[in-house]
Amino acid sequence: MDTHGPHKPRERLGEYDGIAEVAVLDGGPADGVRMRVMDRPSVVQVTYPCEPDGPTGGAEVGAFYVYRRDPRVRESPLRYGYDRASP
Repeated sequence: MDTHGPHKPRERLGEYDGIAEVAVLDGGPADGVRMRVMDRPSVVQVTYPCEPDGPTGGAEVGAFYVYRRDPRVRESPLRYGYDRASP
Protein backbone atom coordinates (compact mmCIF):
# COMPACT_ATOMS: atom_id res chain seq x y z
CA MET A 1 0.00 0.00 0.00
CA ASP A 2 1.24 3.47 -0.87
CA THR A 3 0.32 6.53 1.10
CA HIS A 4 -0.96 9.76 -0.32
CA GLY A 5 -0.90 12.81 1.85
CA PRO A 6 -0.24 12.58 5.56
CA HIS A 7 -3.10 10.23 6.54
CA LYS A 8 -4.90 8.56 3.66
CA PRO A 9 -3.65 5.25 2.20
CA ARG A 10 -4.27 4.51 -1.45
CA GLU A 11 -4.63 0.94 -2.67
CA ARG A 12 -2.82 -0.78 -5.52
CA LEU A 13 -5.07 -3.06 -7.56
CA GLY A 14 -4.26 -6.01 -9.79
CA GLU A 15 -1.54 -6.12 -12.40
CA TYR A 16 -1.83 -2.42 -13.22
CA ASP A 17 0.71 -0.46 -11.20
CA GLY A 18 -1.57 2.54 -10.68
CA ILE A 19 -3.30 3.85 -7.58
CA ALA A 20 -7.01 3.16 -6.96
CA GLU A 21 -9.08 5.62 -4.95
CA VAL A 22 -12.76 5.94 -4.09
CA ALA A 23 -14.59 8.65 -6.02
CA VAL A 24 -18.15 9.98 -5.78
CA LEU A 25 -20.20 11.53 -8.60
CA ASP A 26 -22.10 14.74 -7.80
CA GLY A 27 -25.20 15.81 -9.76
CA GLY A 28 -26.54 14.62 -13.07
CA PRO A 29 -27.99 11.23 -13.83
CA ALA A 30 -25.40 9.27 -11.81
CA ASP A 31 -25.57 11.45 -8.66
CA GLY A 32 -24.19 9.64 -5.62
CA VAL A 33 -22.55 6.77 -7.51
CA ARG A 34 -19.37 5.60 -5.77
CA MET A 35 -16.56 3.91 -7.70
CA ARG A 36 -12.83 3.32 -7.76
CA VAL A 37 -10.66 5.31 -10.17
CA MET A 38 -7.04 4.79 -11.11
CA ASP A 39 -4.53 7.66 -10.99
CA ARG A 40 -7.07 10.48 -10.54
CA PRO A 41 -8.39 11.00 -14.08
CA SER A 42 -9.56 14.54 -14.73
CA VAL A 43 -12.74 13.36 -16.49
CA VAL A 44 -15.03 10.37 -15.99
CA GLN A 45 -17.61 9.38 -18.60
CA VAL A 46 -20.84 7.67 -17.56
CA THR A 47 -22.75 5.70 -20.19
CA TYR A 48 -26.34 4.51 -20.11
CA PRO A 49 -27.51 2.16 -22.86
CA CYS A 50 -30.47 3.36 -24.92
CA GLU A 51 -32.98 0.97 -26.41
CA PRO A 52 -33.31 1.55 -30.15
CA ASP A 53 -36.77 1.71 -31.65
CA GLY A 54 -36.01 -0.45 -34.65
CA PRO A 55 -33.15 -2.14 -36.51
CA THR A 56 -29.67 -0.67 -35.93
CA GLY A 57 -27.57 -2.80 -38.25
CA GLY A 58 -25.49 -3.92 -35.28
CA ALA A 59 -24.93 -0.43 -33.87
CA GLU A 60 -25.31 0.18 -30.14
CA VAL A 61 -26.87 3.38 -28.85
CA GLY A 62 -25.87 5.06 -25.59
CA ALA A 63 -26.33 8.28 -23.65
CA PHE A 64 -23.05 9.81 -22.47
CA TYR A 65 -22.51 12.08 -19.47
CA VAL A 66 -19.26 13.74 -18.41
CA TYR A 67 -18.09 14.34 -14.83
CA ARG A 68 -15.01 16.44 -14.03
CA ARG A 69 -12.76 15.99 -11.00
CA ASP A 70 -12.91 18.74 -8.38
CA PRO A 71 -9.23 19.74 -8.02
CA ARG A 72 -9.88 21.18 -4.55
CA VAL A 73 -10.52 17.69 -3.17
CA ARG A 74 -7.14 16.17 -2.37
CA GLU A 75 -8.14 13.12 -0.31
CA SER A 76 -10.38 10.14 -0.85
CA PRO A 77 -13.21 10.12 -1.65
CA LEU A 78 -12.46 12.21 -4.71
CA ARG A 79 -15.40 14.24 -6.08
CA TYR A 80 -16.48 14.46 -9.70
CA GLY A 81 -19.09 17.06 -10.65
CA TYR A 82 -21.56 16.71 -13.50
CA ASP A 83 -20.61 18.84 -16.51
CA ARG A 84 -23.84 19.97 -18.20
CA ALA A 85 -21.96 21.65 -21.06
CA SER A 86 -20.13 18.53 -22.25
CA PRO A 87 -21.56 16.29 -24.94
